[in-house]
Amino acid sequence: MALATAALVASAGCGGDDTVEGPPPAAPTNVTVRSPAFADGGGIPIRFTCSGDDVSPPLAWRGAPARTRGWALLLEDPDAPSGTFVHWTLYDIPAATSALRAGTTPPGAHAGENSFGDRAYGGPCPPSGDAPHRYVFLVYALRSPLGLKAGAPADAVRAAIARHAIARGRLVGRFGR
Repeated sequence: MALATAALVASAGCGGDDTVEGPPPAAPTNVTVRSPAFADGGGIPIRFTCSGDDVSPPLAWRGAPARTRGWALLLEDPDAPSGTFVHWTLYDIPAATSALRAGTTPPGAHAGENSFGDRAYGGPCPPSGDAPHRYVFLVYALRSPLGLKAGAPADAVRAAIARHAIARGRLVGRFGR
């Protein structure tokens, strides 16, 4: 994350005007998503937040339908003050991928623009003093690539996922400052 963005986030937390509306794309929940860094519903370690190294956590998933041709990932904060804040969009993840190491993006995958205005992971960063926010990691099995260029806006990524998703899984972490 750029230094200026980091300074703004540190002072304000999630809650900018670049949020998305409505629930995330629907799909059957056949995919299981886990992280060795935190349990579903548990606290996200500081390393993976704006208060730490701000690197993406390790993730793993299973349960891909036979016709899966790729994956997409969303990380959203539905508790942000001004609407759902998007921390990460990653799409065109190769179909053979079933895990991400901390701080990595698989070859061939594209990052979209998050609500910070970056084309990268932006870790959990709620406003100071807020109750811990929920951070929802959604992994989608896709019937085909999304057809978006790198850096697509979050609302375009969500709309494309809605057209291509055949299954999804969810992992929720919590973080407060």
